[in-house]
Amino acid sequence: MLPLSRVFTINLVYCGLACALIPGSPEQQTRRAIRSLKNAIEAARENDRIARFYVDYLIPLPRETKAEDIDPWPGGLAQMYPYAEGILKDILHEVVDEPAGPCSTQVLSEPDCCGFFVQESKTSPKNDIAAILFPSVDQLGNMEEIDEMVGDQRTLILFNKQFQRPADFGFGNGDRCRKAIFDKYEYGFAFQEFACRGEDTKLTFEYPHWSSCVICEENVDLGQQEIPLLEPSEQRPSYEALEKKINEVLPEPLWMRKMGEAEEKGLKFQRRR
Repeated sequence: MLPLSRVFTINLVYCGLACALIPGSPEQQTRRAIRSLKNAIEAARENDRIARFYVDYLIPLPRETKAEDIDPWPGGLAQMYPYAEGILKDILHEVVDEPAGPCSTQVLSEPDCCGFFVQESKTSPKNDIAAILFPSVDQLGNMEEIDEMVGDQRTLILFNKQFQRPADFGFGNGDRCRKAIFDKYEYGFAFQEFACRGEDTKLTFEYPHWSSCVICEENVDLGQQEIPLLEPSEQRPSYEALEKKINEVLPEPLWMRKMGEAEEKGLKFQRRR
């Protein structure tokens, strides 16, 4: 029988043959977000649904970020805002049919680093697209007002929202925020990352499906490998479902795999280059 480390290497090579599940660069993430949003907007119009979408975009780290940096965004949303602003403008400009001039912007809340963007279309006002950048629970009133202003014919996007569930809006606001947001919006694009069972887990939503994978980088010979997890689904996979699948495809935890590689090849600083 082959040693577990060898079996694991074979599995990684096999998985590496599949097409990339996650964007390989900020430019690719932007292109995929544009394509997904276009498809989502078209589907909403074909099915007579109001076009209201979440976008979770993984903002790339600043060029000056170093590996030893504990927090690459020490300035928080204020530091992220200029990067996110440029990305959002690029996305809106490409999603809108025949954009009419540059995207207009307005600061909704300077302390909360929340902004409002509108990209108009030459073809028709109903093809205009509006977006709110970094909306938080404190902007519930703004979101309600903008939703009414945008109307049923135009698209409105919540870009990198700073809340996850109705409970985030506090006691007494549950029904209000459900009506204004959670019962109305769906995902138009997402690229999310988090730890599941200690593994580097990635989720992507490209209309109309969620996809999932884990990233393995402990094998220096193979480099970064994407291991697909669950089958594409219209529902966002739960943490429990992801954990169960990870236990199937990677029965050995990360620390054990790293230990096995060290025993087989020696410590990294001892290996010949």
